[in-house]
Amino acid sequence: MSRAPSRLAAVLLASLLPATLARAQGGGGPEPDIVVTPTRTPEPAQTIGSAFTVIPREEIEKASARDVGDLFRRVPGVTLTQSGGPGHVQTVRIRGGDVRHTLVMIDGIRVNDPTSTGREFDFSTLVLADVERIEVLRGPQSALYGSDAMGGVVNIITKRGKGPPTGFLSVEGGRYGTKEVRGGISGGDERVDYSFGFAGYDTAGFSTFGYRIPRLRFAVPWGLEPDSARRFGVNGRVGINVMDGLRVELGGSTSFNRAQFDGFFDPLFSPYPDTPSRAESWLSNVYGRVIADTGPLRSTATVYANRTDRTSRNVSFGDFGVFCGNAFFPAAGVATCRQDTFFIGDRKGVEYQGDLKLGPFGLFTFGAKAEQEQADSFSQILLPEPAPRLRDIAAEQTTRSAFAQHQITLIDRLHLTLGGRIDDVRGVAQFETWRTTAAYDLRETGTKLRASAGTGAKAPSLFQLHSPDFGTATLQPEHNFGVDAGIDQLFFDDRVKLSGTLFWNRYRNLIEFRSPDFSVFPVVPIGCRPNQVFGCFFNVARARTSGAELAAEVSVVPRFLRLRVAYTAMEAVDLATHMKLARRPGQEGRFGLVITPMAGLSIEPSVVYVGHRYDRPFDPTLPNPIQSFENGKLQPYARFDLYAEYRLNPNFSIYARGENLTNARYEEVQNFGTAGRAVYAGMRANW
Repeated sequence: MSRAPSRLAAVLLASLLPATLARAQGGGGPEPDIVVTPTRTPEPAQTIGSAFTVIPREEIEKASARDVGDLFRRVPGVTLTQSGGPGHVQTVRIRGGDVRHTLVMIDGIRVNDPTSTGREFDFSTLVLADVERIEVLRGPQSALYGSDAMGGVVNIITKRGKGPPTGFLSVEGGRYGTKEVRGGISGGDERVDYSFGFAGYDTAGFSTFGYRIPRLRFAVPWGLEPDSARRFGVNGRVGINVMDGLRVELGGSTSFNRAQFDGFFDPLFSPYPDTPSRAESWLSNVYGRVIADTGPLRSTATVYANRTDRTSRNVSFGDFGVFCGNAFFPAAGVATCRQDTFFIGDRKGVEYQGDLKLGPFGLFTFGAKAEQEQADSFSQILLPEPAPRLRDIAAEQTTRSAFAQHQITLIDRLHLTLGGRIDDVRGVAQFETWRTTAAYDLRETGTKLRASAGTGAKAPSLFQLHSPDFGTATLQPEHNFGVDAGIDQLFFDDRVKLSGTLFWNRYRNLIEFRSPDFSVFPVVPIGCRPNQVFGCFFNVARARTSGAELAAEVSVVPRFLRLRVAYTAMEAVDLATHMKLARRPGQEGRFGLVITPMAGLSIEPSVVYVGHRYDRPFDPTLPNPIQSFENGKLQPYARFDLYAEYRLNPNFSIYARGENLTNARYEEVQNFGTAGRAVYAGMRANW
């Protein structure tokens, strides 16, 4: 077993702890940042015992509307995977958990897709139109947020307007026929505040399959066709202060994504991967919130609803016949299959949260929630022989939850939290989770020591339970236990900010898919129903993830040169098979500089590094050549990017973005293409 994470952590902590002695006594820093997600209440960052990262508005504005997922490369402990170019599926893993173990919220409202395989969230459906910040919380958080939060939480917080009306507009264009625009307006006074934004892009793109992958250059000898993508969205938020201590908020967002994609490649069953397939998705979210602050008790009541509507047109070709649905259609020559699928996922709920101030005894947070999820899916074969539309899934589940958390500060330095939650998923199971954190604040040396421990749980998805082809109605919730410990350090007059964390997680009762073994008879896997000849879901898997995270920001030369680093070393192992978990790199990081050679000019070069990993689980006992073929070994890569912006005046700036300027060839998912050298330029106006 690799010891790289532990060695890295030992060096990291050994370098950080003595630095506390070098910092000047009593050096006051800036006012503490306020974060919400780690405790469900606004708290100074210095009091938080959990590991978290905030992506601020200025970083979001510099990112492209095409690839919002690239923002997560700036966060240690987070792994981004994209199946192709812009508009294609983007998923996030936190600390080696599965993509379904990441809870995604917009303004505190859960938006994970009820119809996806594991209720995972696809970031390609998201438009960052007018976002104030993104808070990423790492480690098991089910005690705060319930199911789906086993690995961590991503909370996207939209802007709250204030002051006189202001607006912004940016336009950009570049390689692959890309055009994008973003804009918004906001403002407010003591009575009413508002904020509205929009964003969209259009790109001719490149082939999802095989683009810039040398070994696949002969798979489609007549050449690869580009796969275009288009996305747009709007969001808004209005707040009304009805009277002192009473506020009403209304908010919502909607976004649309359309992308062409290619099919699966197999020399025998699917020899034509470059197909004219297309996927579309709508994500709509709306909420209303009433906040009543009556002295020691602050009450928040929220009602919400969201819908994910997805459509997929799947086209495939085959020699002398084609598999379509669960049947094989023979033909004299090349046969075509077109199967359309439709997914509609609805979520609605109501939640109450009370925050009771106890004076010297801290803050007690409690609440309850009722949420209903519904999933409907349909499929229809149009070629080679038209067939009627079939309803595959029509299911729902209701979850009722109650939670409580106590925060207290002792001796004005030690900040403690302890909380728990009960989730009752009707007809499935009831599970309890807990969480505790501690943060010790040494202001004199700019040091925060922190630690957290907790459990996570996730109810099976509606697809895993009710899919007629693969579902298992008796599935039970997944569980995990995780701990972490770390140090946040400021020194050299706050010019150096370092954060190091060790983490360890153990998963049990994981839901996995049992595939058939066609070399034995009968073909139906053990434990599956007779009609499930292609496999089914079951609870057996166990896994462990462990590693170290490092984040650093160093003012090398004040007002001229800054260094930013986010780095993760991790080991993720299936405890039942001892195989390395798929798509979890052993090392990854982003290393960037911010150079300001003159007033108004900012130049930001960066390198994204991702170590080797496997597209499917890897067994270290087999020879490497077999592993590389059967498990899709993906080679490490380093990608060089460059961003430059020149502010002509306080209200107008021009910028350019260079991506993968070294033209590195790499894959994030086996056989799926990634962008080559590309340059984009734009302008941004504020008023």
